[in-house]
Amino acid sequence: MSIDITDMVWLNPPPSAEIRDGALHLRSAEKTDFWQGTYYGFHRDDGHFLHVARSGDFTAEATFSARYEALYDQAGIMLRADATHWMKCGIEYTDGARHFSVVVTNGNSDWSAFRINHDFELMSVRVTRNGDALFIQYRTDRMADWRMARLAWFDPALTEISVGPVFCSPQRGGFEAVFHDFSVTDPLSRDIH
Repeated sequence: MSIDITDMVWLNPPPSAEIRDGALHLRSAEKTDFWQGTYYGFHRDDGHFLHVARSGDFTAEATFSARYEALYDQAGIMLRADATHWMKCGIEYTDGARHFSVVVTNGNSDWSAFRINHDFELMSVRVTRNGDALFIQYRTDRMADWRMARLAWFDPALTEISVGPVFCSPQRGGFEAVFHDFSVTDPLSRDIH
């Protein structure tokens, strides 16, 4: 595994980002997040997002690890058209455990999460955009097969979007994440089952 960030651009660069042994090692700034309104009432758009531009349908995959210690520490993939139209998914630390988390924002944010009940070092996420849908999958280094996390609506009129690794630490600074791999390809099959 290795990651190539040559053609990628930061939205809100972190204080520390370096390639070591083919992996991207990151450290977050103080109290960073992406969220729009729902339930909490605040609007945040200061998380760290490394991205490439993409149009049409595609599949994005990332493999990462992190030191989850504080509430809402999170790492994964983001697809973004603008500050109020995006999706992020990956691992988020809540209730003292790692959860697979998906936030879809179409004006306002929603949030779904479920606990991963086995130990793991590496998490892989896959997001396939097909028309008006995002098919979100995950697997850990202890799982052989991809599992479905969510099928979400995403406005098909948003044709030019950015996609790439995302990480945030809403309660602190210094959250450490490592992205071991990231790719964007033509979309995989539309098959869900």
